[in-house]
Amino acid sequence: MPQTRIGAEAACARLTGWAPKGERDAIVKSFRFADFNAAFGFMTRVALMADKLDHHPEWFNVYNRVEVLLATHDADGVTELDVKLATFMDQAARDAGVQA
Repeated sequence: MPQTRIGAEAACARLTGWAPKGERDAIVKSFRFADFNAAFGFMTRVALMADKLDHHPEWFNVYNRVEVLLATHDADGVTELDVKLATFMDQAARDAGVQA
């Protein structure tokens, strides 16, 4: 089902800690965990949900840090699908003990 582009600014207004990417219509957030195990556990949980949604993040992991970028490629920008996955990520991060 085609997704309607809502834009990074509109998405960020509904999310906590997410920011527009700037040079493209995407949203970004950095998560910091207690250690690699917690970060990897978070990524595993998100990967399972991403697969269910058929919507996969662009992300980068170094030890306890996970950098995430979300955008819907088919819509060439941010859609409700990105908001849904970002909301899931925020809850998964809290469950995994994300550090402020």
